[in-house]
Amino acid sequence: MTASYPALRLRRTRASAWSRRLHAETVLTPADLIWPLFVTEGAGVEQPIASLPGVSRWSVDGIVARGREARDLGIPCIALFPYTQVERRTEDGREALNPDNLMCQAIRALKDAVPEVGVLTDVALDPYTSHGHDGLVDAAGYVVNDTTAEMLVAQALNQANAGADIIAPSDMMDGRIGMIRSALEAESHHNVQIMSYAAKYASAFYGPFRDAVGSRGLLKGDKKTYQMDNANGEEALREVAMDLAEGADTVMVKPGLPYLDIIVRVRQAFEVPVFAYQVSGEYAMIEHAVAAGAAERDVMVLETLMSFKRAGCSGVLTYHAAHAAKLLGG
Repeated sequence: MTASYPALRLRRTRASAWSRRLHAETVLTPADLIWPLFVTEGAGVEQPIASLPGVSRWSVDGIVARGREARDLGIPCIALFPYTQVERRTEDGREALNPDNLMCQAIRALKDAVPEVGVLTDVALDPYTSHGHDGLVDAAGYVVNDTTAEMLVAQALNQANAGADIIAPSDMMDGRIGMIRSALEAESHHNVQIMSYAAKYASAFYGPFRDAVGSRGLLKGDKKTYQMDNANGEEALREVAMDLAEGADTVMVKPGLPYLDIIVRVRQAFEVPVFAYQVSGEYAMIEHAVAAGAAERDVMVLETLMSFKRAGCSGVLTYHAAHAAKLLGG
């Protein structure tokens, strides 16, 4: 039994800042953040992305500088995504297997310069295909599963050989986690983690990201035959269960804020580390609200990130990572 009003006044513990800190149930620190970065060709290159205000593509030397910034801010991990030139994109996405592609160059440079910062790498073919899909397509335009999965295994090994710490398959092909885990073990990459995009929804929030990697104008059709239907929650639990059974170390829900209910359900059902991706559209909405005078950036950034932690996330991929870390005293 608990007391009732006025013996119980829940506002007592909120009356002062020190008490609010003392009674906080959830803590957000720079160590909860993963910083997504876009790598492009050249040297000394910074290319601002119009639909992602404040976010740029960087050449490898710029990526290394961001890696040092992450280290100094206490951000433990960087996520890499390549901007592949049109002339390097093909129907089969074979640039993904090039051991000297942009992703591999950036991995090696980061591990040489700041080995204490983790490097998470995206495994999917959409940055490399001329049609913008995450996998190989047949004559009818359908993304084929098993042949794509074999390609993803080779892509994952290519990244692991370059020094990637976390392989993050974002393609949503069935069975690819088990195949990648077996291949990593066979090649003695025993400590390379797999963070599976286990519940990745076909979402309207991805548009600015597709600008960032150069696939928006290339995409033929949509991704609804392999990314999840946003009406489904039970299916997300099945996807997570499959990926964990196949050897995923951690799982991700993507997008973030529209799917907080899925994050809660995954954490409660499986009691494993769950990550969220606060995707490009979520970031852009905050920035556009700030630009319109409708919101204050600092408090909105921290409030949204805290919501992920409160829902049960171990960490969050966010383009606001550096800004948030500075606010948090990183």
